Amino acid sequence: MSTGFDSLNLHPALAQAIADLGFTRMTPIQHKVLRFTLAGHDAIGRAQTGTGKTAAFLISVINDLLNHPIEDQRYRGEPRALIMAPTRELALQIEKDARDLLKHTSLRVVTLLGGVDYDKQRAQLDKGFVDLLVATPGRLIDFLEQQEIWLDRLEFVVIDEADRLLDMGFIPSVKRIMRKAPQKTDRQTLMFSATFSYDVLNLAQQWLFEPITVEIEPEHKTSSQVEQRVYIVSRRDKERLLKDILATEPIDKVMVFANRRDQVRKLFDRLKEQNYKVGMLSGEMSQDKRIKTLDQFKHGKLQIMIATDVAGRGIHVDGVSHVINYTLPDQADDYVHRIGRTGRAGSQGVSISFACEDDSFQLADLEKAIGKKLPLQRLEGY
Repeated sequence: MSTGFDSLNLHPALAQAIADLGFTRMTPIQHKVLRFTLAGHDAIGRAQTGTGKTAAFLISVINDLLNHPIEDQRYRGEPRALIMAPTRELALQIEKDARDLLKHTSLRVVTLLGGVDYDKQRAQLDKGFVDLLVATPGRLIDFLEQQEIWLDRLEFVVIDEADRLLDMGFIPSVKRIMRKAPQKTDRQTLMFSATFSYDVLNLAQQWLFEPITVEIEPEHKTSSQVEQRVYIVSRRDKERLLKDILATEPIDKVMVFANRRDQVRKLFDRLKEQNYKVGMLSGEMSQDKRIKTLDQFKHGKLQIMIATDVAGRGIHVDGVSHVINYTLPDQADDYVHRIGRTGRAGSQGVSISFACEDDSFQLADLEKAIGKKLPLQRLEGY
C-alpha cells in the first residue's frame, strides 16, 4: 500500500500546503491512522512526540472542513474543530503547524492559552469566524464561562497528550468541556497519548465512538543520532561539573533539564550571576515571557536553556547540540522526550546525564525503557 500523501486524495489546497512543506511520504502513524480518520472514524493513537501525530490529526480535520464548507448561518465564537493540549508550548506548536497547512485556504485558527492577555485573545474572536480552536483546558473554561465560546457546533474534537493532561490534573476541566460539545455520535473525536494507561483507555471509552486503535512503537526509543553519556557525580559537585562541560564541550545550544521549578530557578540564578547567556522555562512564567525567552534561544541570543519537563515539552528548536539531565527524570518517558531535543533533523547530538546519590536508582528503569544499557563514567576529580 502506498505511503505517499498523493494516495490519500486530499483536498487540493491541503495537498498543495503539504507539498510546499516538502512532505511526500507519510510517517508510520500517519499511514496507519489517516485512511480511517479521513473516512470519518474516531481514533485513539499511541505515539511519542516527533512521530508526525500532529500533522496526522490536523490533516484529518482540515481536509474534512474544506470538503464540507458550512452553508447555513455562522456565529462568532463557534469553532468547527477543537484541539486541546496540556501545555502552552505544545498548543503554540500545533497552531504553527496548522497555519502551515492552512496556507492556501481561508480557514482560520485561533489559540487560547493561559498566561496571555485575556482581552487580546477575546479580540481574536471579534475578527472573524473560528474554524480551528487550539486551547489549553483552563483558559478554554474561562472563555466558556464568559460565554465567549460555544461548543455546540463542533464537528471535531482532538485531545492531544491525554496522559499528560491526566498527570497535570486537567481531566475535570476536560470533562466539563466535553459536556458542552455535541454527543460523541455527532462529532468525530481523535485522542493521542504516549501511554495507554487504564485511565486513558477509560476516558477514550467515555469520549470516543467505536474508535479504531493505532499504536506506534518507536523503532528505537532514542535516536541513534544522540550519543548518550551518564556521569556519576555527587550532588554537591553537579554545578562544578556543569560549568566544566560548558567550558570544554563544543556546545552550540544546550538544554539543561531539572525536575522541579526551584531547581531550575536556583541554577538559572547561579549561572546568570556568572554572566552565562542563560534563560529558563518554567510553569510559573507568563506566556509572553516564555515566548520571548524561547525566541532568544532559537536565535542564539541565549546559549543555555534550563527547563522543567512540563515547560520543555513540545519545544522544537534547531541546533540544540547538547542536552544535560541535571537531575534524572522521575518518568522514563521524560528521559526519551528530553534527549529528543537534540540530534534532530539528521544532525548529531549529545545527551549527558548526572547520576548522584539521590537518583541513580532510576537508571535501571531508564535502561529498560530505552532497551539498552547506558554507559556510566566516573570522572577524575568528581
